[in-house]
Amino acid sequence: MAYTIFKPMRPVKGVLFDMDGVILDTEKLYTRFWQEAGRALGYPMTRDHALGLRALNRDEAARKLQSYFGPQVDYQQMKAKRIQLMDAYVNQHGVEPKAGIRELLSFLKEQHIPCAICTASPAERIRDYLTPLGLIDQFDALCTVYQVPRGKPEPDIYLFGAKSLGVAPEDCLALEDATAGILSAFRAGTMATMVPDQDPPDEETLGRITALADSLLDVMELISRSME
Repeated sequence: MAYTIFKPMRPVKGVLFDMDGVILDTEKLYTRFWQEAGRALGYPMTRDHALGLRALNRDEAARKLQSYFGPQVDYQQMKAKRIQLMDAYVNQHGVEPKAGIRELLSFLKEQHIPCAICTASPAERIRDYLTPLGLIDQFDALCTVYQVPRGKPEPDIYLFGAKSLGVAPEDCLALEDATAGILSAFRAGTMATMVPDQDPPDEETLGRITALADSLLDVMELISRSME
């Protein structure tokens, strides 16, 4: 069995997707280009530093960055450099979908389960990334942090995503790969489910998740089991 259930599950009536690291194989790029941006600005940015920034809203990320390098570090400057470097790479090479995403989306259509994207990325980037892959029309709603008061790890984006589908949060399966995203989904009362990408969950995160799946293909079996 390639998934583990930690808490009782309700029948899944909606699925909420984080984008980076769940739909798209882009977390490796964020990890790489945060490091490159930091080093370009004179900071010894490591992989662990970059992973610590994942899924955090602007204020949380700025505080995290200052905890690494001191109060003088300019988060907006480093973020702008990371965007510049990553955009140049993506414009040349494109982005790749995560294994199993097409199969999972087809399964949800067959089961008449609506789904939404819940991401910190702006709507323009969602469309730029997903349209060439033929995935943009596979989602019933596109929800971004720019539509809610607070970003992850606060629950706003997942509450908004559930509302956009017309499904109660507790009946939604939220798919995340990052600790901050799991905390957001957990606080929203969803069935927070982790599909690890860059690193495994720590003990605190394991205490928050409803289920842990090795891959998106395993999520299909997990959803089917919830309906038994």
